[in-house]
Amino acid sequence: MALRTLATRRALRSGLGLGFQSTRGLQTFSLPDLPYDYGALEPAISGEIMQIHHQKHHQTYVTNYNKSLEQLDAAMAKGCASTVVKLQAAIKFNGGGPLSLSLSHLFICHINHSVFWKNLAPVHEGGGEPPKGSLGWAIDTNFGSLESLIQKMSAEGAALQGSGWVWLGVDKEFKKLVIETTANQDPLVTKGPSLVPLIGIDVWEHAYYLQYKNVRPDYLKNIWKVISWKYASEVYAKECP
Repeated sequence: MALRTLATRRALRSGLGLGFQSTRGLQTFSLPDLPYDYGALEPAISGEIMQIHHQKHHQTYVTNYNKSLEQLDAAMAKGCASTVVKLQAAIKFNGGGPLSLSLSHLFICHINHSVFWKNLAPVHEGGGEPPKGSLGWAIDTNFGSLESLIQKMSAEGAALQGSGWVWLGVDKEFKKLVIETTANQDPLVTKGPSLVPLIGIDVWEHAYYLQYKNVRPDYLKNIWKVISWKYASEVYAKECP
């Protein structure tokens, strides 16, 4: 993911209002390019949905996050505690990480969508092919089979009330795979500091409504036809060598 620094100053001290320091160590982000054409995932996901999702929704999160960081930087320099507190909600929503988390988590502006794009691939480029190697063994060990994992993730994603995400992650502390759901744009790490995302599926309506209307289960059934396990396998091998 592309990032550029806001110029140097010290980061946020713990305890708002107790001697502010500027946040110019924070980083802004730019929209990543997709490694495939918008229409490459059809018929599972339409080209129109992919284009709107990437160019409109993801770009808006990036733009608003960068804007919030600039405002936060100014507020910290002025020592304006009330503005800093108000900005926390915008940074959490657009960036996927509240100020109460470490600064490294604060930087994950568009991490949910960046993982999502990497989790997808056209069929002719490996989309839908089952995972192999250590991740494939771990899935069988933790869930019995890949089919059982897919059924469980799809069911939990369909049952999630409102907007959010369904995740396959690895608990790097216990070396165990987990399935979790998060609300809105919350990242997987909000469910546990040792959780690392492997597969994230967006279940906001903008990810499927133009094609699947209100039938979210059909979207969750078909998206597995273009799920790529390459990124997930690489991350798992790194976290569980």
